Amino acid sequence: MAKTMQCTVVTPERKVVDQAVEFVALPLYDGEIGISPHHAPLIGRLGYGEMRLRHNDRLTRFYVDGGFVQVVDNQVTVLTAQAIPAEQVDAAAAQQQLDAAREQPATTPEQRQIRDRAVAQARGQLRVARRAT
Repeated sequence: MAKTMQCTVVTPERKVVDQAVEFVALPLYDGEIGISPHHAPLIGRLGYGEMRLRHNDRLTRFYVDGGFVQVVDNQVTVLTAQAIPAEQVDAAAAQQQLDAAREQPATTPEQRQIRDRAVAQARGQLRVARRAT
């Protein structure tokens, strides 16, 4: 039985990751999921937060900005708007985004949805940046 699976992470601009890994952890919109080789097939909606890839006792972290994950035939495919290496996430900029998002007016359901998404994105970036240091 194989001890690795193929993980591919794609953004609209480029393929960010395409490698064999032993474990993947992803933020779903309603929690976190860990995926090991030969995981049952699934499709999930991603949230905003940290993706962790483990291979040969090395852990690589990324901020992912929503999207979808598909697991099938020992292949994990992540489609996301952004996949930023954790060490490149700017905590100060994320804090500014969070402060600005909290100040956005939210008098209609649409405005609340936009504000809540901006807050979730900024919080996800902050969590990733803090764990990277």
